Amino acid sequence: MFSSPLISVIVAAHDLQGGLATCLQSLLGQSFRDIEVILVADPSPECPAGVVGAAELDDDRVTVVRLDAAAGIGPARNAGARQATGSYLLFLDSDHVLWDGTLQALADRVRSLDGPDVLLFGHTRLHRGRSWPGSATELLSGQGAKPFSPAEQPELFGVPAYIWDRLIRRELWTASAAAFPEGQHDEIAVVHRLMLRATTVAVLKWDCVQLRRRHTAHPAGGPQGSQLDVFTRYEESFALLAEHGRADAAPCLFTRMIRQYLFLLGLSGCLTRSERPRFFQRAAEHYQRFQPEGYERPAGREGVKFQLLAGGGYAAFQTARLPQVARGVLSRS
Repeated sequence: MFSSPLISVIVAAHDLQGGLATCLQSLLGQSFRDIEVILVADPSPECPAGVVGAAELDDDRVTVVRLDAAAGIGPARNAGARQATGSYLLFLDSDHVLWDGTLQALADRVRSLDGPDVLLFGHTRLHRGRSWPGSATELLSGQGAKPFSPAEQPELFGVPAYIWDRLIRRELWTASAAAFPEGQHDEIAVVHRLMLRATTVAVLKWDCVQLRRRHTAHPAGGPQGSQLDVFTRYEESFALLAEHGRADAAPCLFTRMIRQYLFLLGLSGCLTRSERPRFFQRAAEHYQRFQPEGYERPAGREGVKFQLLAGGGYAAFQTARLPQVARGVLSRS
């Protein structure tokens, strides 16, 4: 049923923060060895040729895909996925670290369940010397031991759509015609597409990956990308919900979308002064366009932010900006 290698690990070699060598050490040093590592590099200075070349020479499980031109994270991931031969795909970035025993635990879990389409697992974020749990931790901890259908869990669309906190069955990836777009926020609609097409989903209640990114926004969104790409991604995701008749998931996805918009508006240095008013207006338009019937805003200060965005008044929003509200949104991102 399972091919060898069991897991194809696709690593985009963009390494703005000098973490690629540590990432590869945490991956290749695992006791579980039935993997292939597809390292995707391009000619840009962000891809360290020395680290890439050393990995290729030192371990025969490593294959390097060298792109002819500078590319963003999405095209790099696509190139790696096209080369993959494993039963499952695991996408990592250069600032991810796997804990010891992670790959064996992932392998044991998918084998014991006869191969779910998607295996979700936990992650942590290292920030200023402290480790913070991922925002899906509570949802994952409440899941049972058996696989389930995503149709039973609309709440899955209310957590951040990361590609690197799940194993994806390669057959599902191919059947879904999944591909990352160019630009920033490339994961959102891809993850939602996969979850809508999946028949069975299971959970491994481990924090398998630690994110050690110093910057909250992804540093390698693409040569032509911008934070405004996020609006296109959520438009695609809501179109996918409509295509699959999943109106039940719309309130969860809507809350996630608005939280992400508020987070980006509150993140220092994320948007330029000239981008902020345009970003706010696009976010307010999405609020009106995608708000589900009968939707209830979150309570407390976060709900106030939702209300200000719904009103569409940028001046009022700026006046009411509260650092503690921004921190509240950050804790949910």
